Amino acid sequence: MRGIFTRDILASSFAGWAAVFLVVAVSEFGFTQGSPGGSQPSPAASSQSSPSTPSAAGAAAAAPQNSAGQNSSNSAPENGEIPKIRVGTNEVNVVFTVTDRHGKRVTDLKQADFRIVDDNKPVMEVRSFHAETNLPLQVGLLIDASSSVRDRFKFEQESAIEFLNQTVRKRYDQAFVVGFDVTPEVTQEFTDDTEKLAHGVRELRPGGGTAMYDALYYACRDKLLKQPQNGPTRRAIVLLSDGEDNQSHVTREEAIDMAQRAEAIIYTISTNVSGTKGAGDKVLERLADATGGRAFFPFQIRDVTNAFAEIQEELRSQYAVSYRPADFKSDGHFRTIEIVANDRKNFRVRARRGYYAVAQ
Repeated sequence: MRGIFTRDILASSFAGWAAVFLVVAVSEFGFTQGSPGGSQPSPAASSQSSPSTPSAAGAAAAAPQNSAGQNSSNSAPENGEIPKIRVGTNEVNVVFTVTDRHGKRVTDLKQADFRIVDDNKPVMEVRSFHAETNLPLQVGLLIDASSSVRDRFKFEQESAIEFLNQTVRKRYDQAFVVGFDVTPEVTQEFTDDTEKLAHGVRELRPGGGTAMYDALYYACRDKLLKQPQNGPTRRAIVLLSDGEDNQSHVTREEAIDMAQRAEAIIYTISTNVSGTKGAGDKVLERLADATGGRAFFPFQIRDVTNAFAEIQEELRSQYAVSYRPADFKSDGHFRTIEIVANDRKNFRVRARRGYYAVAQ
């Protein structure tokens, strides 16, 4: 009996330690999924409410997860604590668009049709690849409310409202509205309620100067980067402006940098209806090109509606790839992304230019 009793105590003790280890492991493991649905690191955005000064804190966003910890010893620690084990995978998620020579979207290509290069090196492993037509959206609508667009402002408001009505799906997508002249003004926070979004657009009133870069910087840093993501999400900024900026505290490249940290695709719609491209239009092209988006130049004001419709369709007709980069280092540096179709003669890929490797 004594031997059985002792054995039972040992078994019970072992089971108890195993249960404790299991609880700690579940709470402490940094598990990530090997697919675009894997957990993403929480963005470290600046606590400032004003977009006037760029912050390096946003570098913690838009980076793959870093695999680091393994158990440093197989023996029990001297202090009797359960060892903490952390695991993870370096994983980059990219959404991109493919068009043919005529600018028509192509949606039936396969993984073998592309070559992916990360920081000038072929990727180590492609974890997943598929056409994405149904990812949840997080969209920021930025509308130029400066005095330079006063004469066509009403029409642009109604076109933007129609876009939101067609794009935002209840309990699935979210959008916010920012108007800007000298400063950005949020007239509607993130919501899936299209009536509230429409009200936010109609609240905008044309004002004075134009601080477009500040508005873009603010929307990415203080809105997109701070908005939680439950699985893979497509982030986009739709910018309606003439591209002229005369009031911003941040530069064009600083605004682009923040958009890249937020992994946001920028779509621009020019409000310049003069018939010829101006300096502002070239700025809009730069914003879109750097983030894998597209710039639209309506010849007539009524064509703004068509531009919004094109954006809505493109957001539902893109590819998503998840891969592990080679020689990844958590050093905070910008790493370039290049996705190229094997048939470069007939297909063009539009994707963001890179991401920031979060510093540990």
